[in-house]
Amino acid sequence: MENNEYVAVNDLGYVIGQDHHNAKLTNHQIDQILQMRDDCMSYRQIAQVFGMSKSHIRNICKGRKRCQLAWQTKKRTVRLSR
Repeated sequence: MENNEYVAVNDLGYVIGQDHHNAKLTNHQIDQILQMRDDCMSYRQIAQVFGMSKSHIRNICKGRKRCQLAWQTKKRTVRLSR
C-alpha cells in the first residue's frame, strides 16, 4: 500500500525542514525555540528543555541551522507496511 505526501524542498530540490531524514526537531519545535529565545531564555535553558546541546540551539537561533525557506513542495510516495 502506498500513500502520497507533499514535502518542502529548497531551490535545489532537496528536502528541508522536519521532512528531512536527519531532522531531529519538528517545524513547530523550531518555532518554539525561536519564541523562547525572543522571550529572553538562555541557550542553556532552551537546550535543557529540548534535550539538545547549547551550540545546536544557538545555531538554530542565529540562522545557521534550519534556516532555509521552502522554494516549493514535492510529492513523495510513502510505502505503508501492512
